[in-house]
Amino acid sequence: MLRVVIAEDDFRVAQVHEKFLAKIEQVELAAKAKDCAETLAAVKQEQPDLVLLDNYMPDGLGIELIDELRKESPETDIILVSAANEREYIETALRKGVKGIILKPAELGQFTATIEKYRKDREKLSSQETIDQEYLDELFGVKAIKKEAPAVKGIDPLTMQKVQKLLAQYEDGVTAEKMGEEMGASRTTARRYLEYLVSTDDCYAELGYGIVGRPERKYFVK
Repeated sequence: MLRVVIAEDDFRVAQVHEKFLAKIEQVELAAKAKDCAETLAAVKQEQPDLVLLDNYMPDGLGIELIDELRKESPETDIILVSAANEREYIETALRKGVKGIILKPAELGQFTATIEKYRKDREKLSSQETIDQEYLDELFGVKAIKKEAPAVKGIDPLTMQKVQKLLAQYEDGVTAEKMGEEMGASRTTARRYLEYLVSTDDCYAELGYGIVGRPERKYFVK
């Protein structure tokens, strides 16, 4: 169960965020605080997993409270929920290691998605004994660049691009014979390109039956 402290000086906003939290599975409210002093005390007492931290508090700035919160509870993470959207503020927040930033007024969808992502990332990380690059790329939102495929005998790159564009137009799949007609080549040539795309996992093939009941292989873009 993910235990959360809401640090928000506006009680109406705090109530809205509390209702949002109640809609998320495996999350519970540990405490609410309306200023920096109460937030610090709540974190010290509750040792929560997460603090939803406003920036503009009656007795100070939430961004300046982060270091003190970490001293009281090193394992507590922070997601900022604030109207502050200045570049300097965002840069400072990222340098301080916040796990997310939700700009006010918070919408249910964005609020839920941010908390859910944090919860899932936390659970997945705690279940790993060792970490590989694929997991780190997923955690930090990095999309690995595919290595350029080596040249293959009988496969012309320009023709391949044409085949891929044509294939994308056939949502219901296309046969090698039909592809050959479209690209102005023989069925054998079209099949060679289509089968190459199957081998690179860029399309897949299914066996069906033509008008006269003859088995035919249809290719579908992924």
